[in-house]
Amino acid sequence: MAPRKKRTNDPEGMRRRVLDVAEGAFQARGYHASSLGDLMAAAGVTGGALHHHFPTKKALALAVIEERVAAAVQKTWIDPMLAASSAREGVRAVFEAVAAELERQGYVRGCPLNNLAHELSLADDEFRLALAKIFAGWRRAIADKIRADQQDGGEGGTDPDRFAALAVAAYSGAMSMAKTSQDAGVLRECLRGLESVHPSSGGLAMRRRRRVLLR
Repeated sequence: MAPRKKRTNDPEGMRRRVLDVAEGAFQARGYHASSLGDLMAAAGVTGGALHHHFPTKKALALAVIEERVAAAVQKTWIDPMLAASSAREGVRAVFEAVAAELERQGYVRGCPLNNLAHELSLADDEFRLALAKIFAGWRRAIADKIRADQQDGGEGGTDPDRFAALAVAAYSGAMSMAKTSQDAGVLRECLRGLESVHPSSGGLAMRRRRRVLLR
């Protein structure tokens, strides 16, 4: 008589599998178009198992935002930024790397953070705050890198917070346009536009204009 197979109890593995499925579904179809039934079927879990980890669909979405989307921003943007020789080099490297990966992939689903922000920010305050926290951390990482560059003698005319806001806005807008056109080349166009802005000379021009207006 063959020995009976031991049943494996892997709740963390099941939780990861549900998050994997939900992350992919929310990215491809959106939160509202992804039913719990579809997610359970795709993950191969029962309703009881799903609700043990995620009592509601909202709880599942918040976990995707806080664990998966935040991690994607960390991996795609913040880690390369910290490792780069300068903030501007970090921005350039990220834009180029993402454009190359999308071209290799052959399609553009968009930025996971952007996609959920567009769909959920006005739907629920908890979603909005969770998404805003990721945007804030992303901007802070870029601004802090600019400040580090300034301590090393560079970026003398750059406002760190404004540069960070511009970089995030340029990338987010580029990803939205790339998704609509299914053309990753938009990222390179936006990068060229971002690189054409020279904060030092722009800052001088802004200060001179302000002095004229105040006279």
